[in-house]
Amino acid sequence: MEMKPSALYRKRYRTNQVGVTLSMTAMVLGLAALLWILVVLFGNGLAALNFSIFTNDTPAPGSEGGGLRNAIVGSLMMVGLTVLVSTPVGILAGVYLTEYGDTSKTAEITRFITDIMLSAPSIVLGLFVYAIAVATVGNFSGYAGSLALSLIAIPVVMRTTENMMRLVPGSLREAAFALGAPRWKVATMVTLRAAKAGVITGLLLAVARISGETAPLLFTALNNQFFSTNMEGPMANLPVVIFQFAMSPYENWVRLAWAGALLITLTVLALNIVARVFFREKVSA
Repeated sequence: MEMKPSALYRKRYRTNQVGVTLSMTAMVLGLAALLWILVVLFGNGLAALNFSIFTNDTPAPGSEGGGLRNAIVGSLMMVGLTVLVSTPVGILAGVYLTEYGDTSKTAEITRFITDIMLSAPSIVLGLFVYAIAVATVGNFSGYAGSLALSLIAIPVVMRTTENMMRLVPGSLREAAFALGAPRWKVATMVTLRAAKAGVITGLLLAVARISGETAPLLFTALNNQFFSTNMEGPMANLPVVIFQFAMSPYENWVRLAWAGALLITLTVLALNIVARVFFREKVSA
């Protein structure tokens, strides 16, 4: 004898169908918007991309041609210095929060400040660095830009390191302690090594995030029309150049802005591919 579904079952089924339909609609709309952005970006960026982008500096107003060499080199230098600063600070802070922070008031305060920095708008961090490192000195600099980017990257690396190390089984730590290893060596040589794939993934994602930050650099590194490797003065960088050139009335500046936006997008895409594909199996293992 076939049983008819109850009224409660039919109500739950209809609710589930509505939820699935709304979720699928939101996903389709999001993917459509993303696809539209990528089509426009690649269409305009590929048309503007050429070899002179990497050999010429940003042009003066009204002049023809030009490239993005000074902006590319400036971005690489500032992001590279940011990685050198944020990697050891973020990883060591994450190790401390995992291994020593369960009963520490300092660790609780550190987590609270980290959460605030993760949720704070990047322009606020840029204004903070401007107040302490630009206004006091009297000039913009690449070092100030790297400092602002470091304040964005360090919390990401810290949180990722802490989360990845907490996924390491406790039995691995206990085995190391049973062999007589001190706590600092267990944390750095055993736990951190077991979670290194996830830590590297978090570092790459942090680099991908700071690569396109514009607001902090507007208040710190500003820009430089000429090629310069002196980080004690204003330094050209791709995000600020894109911001300024995209709103200009010059067609070649607008083309360079599209090319720069495509370069940043391809860089972020490559970093995400490296983070998610090459380290995915190790993290899941």
